[in-house]
Amino acid sequence: MKISFLIHNAYGIGGTITTTFNLAGALAERHEVEIVSALRHRESPNLRPDPRIRLRPLVDLREEKEHPLHLRPATVYPESEYRYGQYSELTDQRIAEYLRTTDADVVVGTRPGLNVHLALQAPARTVRVAQEHLTLDNHHPRLRRVLRRVYPRLDALTTVTHADAAAYRRKMRLPGVRVEALPNSVPDPSLPPADGNAPVVVAAGRLVQVKRYDLLIEAFAAVAAERPDWQLRIYGKGEEHDRLRRLIDELGLYDNVFLMGAAIPMEAEWVKGSIAAATSNFEPFGMTIVEAMRLGLPVVSTDCPHGPAEIIADGEDGRLVPVGDRDALSAALLALVRDDDKRRRMGRTALENSRRYGPGPVVAQAEELFAGLVAARSAGRPASPPGGASRLLVSRGYAAKDAVHTALGTVMRSVRSGRKEER
Repeated sequence: MKISFLIHNAYGIGGTITTTFNLAGALAERHEVEIVSALRHRESPNLRPDPRIRLRPLVDLREEKEHPLHLRPATVYPESEYRYGQYSELTDQRIAEYLRTTDADVVVGTRPGLNVHLALQAPARTVRVAQEHLTLDNHHPRLRRVLRRVYPRLDALTTVTHADAAAYRRKMRLPGVRVEALPNSVPDPSLPPADGNAPVVVAAGRLVQVKRYDLLIEAFAAVAAERPDWQLRIYGKGEEHDRLRRLIDELGLYDNVFLMGAAIPMEAEWVKGSIAAATSNFEPFGMTIVEAMRLGLPVVSTDCPHGPAEIIADGEDGRLVPVGDRDALSAALLALVRDDDKRRRMGRTALENSRRYGPGPVVAQAEELFAGLVAARSAGRPASPPGGASRLLVSRGYAAKDAVHTALGTVMRSVRSGRKEER
């Protein structure tokens, strides 16, 4: 099966890029996979895709930033979408041409504006899958109206949480569109897990207001006061850096709290800690939560919409605290700092529970979804929810892979045979 991912800019840094590369790399073990980047701004991507994946850009900003068509506003890409200002009549044309000529069995869009192109312009022979990496409620009402109008043309829509999938089913009219939760996957770690002994709390992500690193620093002040040997290391870069630096100085935490800058990959930094922290007001999924757990760290997180509560089992592999509650955050951190046995036990549980986000279970679900959609398209049937098949795959994880692969082979042989007859 040939699978094509359409992404905003594969040459940058961000959660959507990471998760797309992760899923594409895992699928490349058995399928032909390409990543098509609407934009390109540098020679090489920050994250290196699997060498089996073909990466190709549509508009190279190094050479075409002043192209006459790139100076004209986009008319297909929705104006109410966050990235609209980076799109143009040139991107409209290049995306349309890519979709018109693709020979992929499945094209996967990775943000709403690109999903609009996919819904409107992909050929009838192609299975159209839209991914939602944010949430429905996070989008501007004008964008939601656009999506409500064009998304019925899709074959499937995937969200990263069950809560958001439920929101799409409840609030959008998408007859015949298969709506499923397909979580992000994290590759199997290449390093041994943390042992839970280091007096270090680790956080990672963009230094932006929604991540609430100010709250984390303030909460950590209580930890440093009681256990001055403990450190908080915050990895990432962003607009909040200077304000956070001033806060650290104002609280006298310059010997305990450190802004470490960006680290790619983060594996080697997670294992230097014993506890991970996530303090966002809003988190569509929580990629860093899974990354930390996959390396044996319990995670103290705010219970924000939507991801953390679907990842963390409160009291077993981490702690969930109310959004914005500094005192509750301090108490949760201190409980793990004070109790070595609990911290190590929860770390071992986090390692075990997070296996469900490994490539095996997630790719099995993706393959089941794609195979079912290709089969439905080949048979001329509309895509429709199969009543829990994906939930079965999630619960069985790796055990489901062989069954999926067998079914997938049968489907693809049938599709290829049909295409030969058409010729």
